[in-house]
Amino acid sequence: MNIACMQMDIAFGAPEKNKQTVVRYMEQIAKEADVVVLPELWTTGYDLTRLTHIADENGEQTKAFLSELARTYRVHIVGGSVAKKVADNITNTMYIVHRNGDVVCEYSKLHLFKLMDEHKHLQAGETTGIFSLDGVTGAGVICYDIRFPEWIRAHTLNGAEVLFVVAEWPLSRLHHWRTLLMARAIENQCYVVACNRAGKDPNNTFAGHSMIIDPWGNILAEGSEQETVIKATIDISEVQRVRARIPIFADRRPDVYKIFEKKD
Repeated sequence: MNIACMQMDIAFGAPEKNKQTVVRYMEQIAKEADVVVLPELWTTGYDLTRLTHIADENGEQTKAFLSELARTYRVHIVGGSVAKKVADNITNTMYIVHRNGDVVCEYSKLHLFKLMDEHKHLQAGETTGIFSLDGVTGAGVICYDIRFPEWIRAHTLNGAEVLFVVAEWPLSRLHHWRTLLMARAIENQCYVVACNRAGKDPNNTFAGHSMIIDPWGNILAEGSEQETVIKATIDISEVQRVRARIPIFADRRPDVYKIFEKKD
């Protein structure tokens, strides 16, 4: 499976301009990719105070846009995430789109990041990010989610072989970004495909350094801090080879872990 991560610089609060950037990159990379991955909040960036005006109503414009791209370029799309407006609520929502244009999964960010005021403007999701493309089971998560290993493990326990991470991770915590991604790959014996944004907004400088990591924790591709595309080919059978070599899933002791659960 050939993967491409679109590490774009996101225009602050300008959905139409950002769509043009996505089309421009798609024209360059789609022929060489089976899956194209976009970053978090790629339509608006962290223009949180204006989301009530610029968020996508029910995600309809985003779904139509990504579906058309998928059909046109015959490529699966892990659609980063966008601000989705439903009634009086706004979620940070990822769409996974099959190359035939069907939306096969919708996941809203479970863990909101208070340091960037997400809790003031967004509602947390309550569903999983599990999906299947070409017989490969993937899981989508968003940025801060990777600091919660129990959430990632829940997905790999339910079959995920590739973890897709979309983010707007700041440069000030680049070391955390790289370390957490490698740890999630090693401890879950899965591929990690992480697409971060590049550039700046009025309040933050972002890290870039999108990464594709194999189940041993080896980095197959990594971006710089600048706008770029990273690519790698992943061999999904490597997941089972690694899991057979060090059988951590078989050696888990959930019967004992229960002693930490709160009693009624």
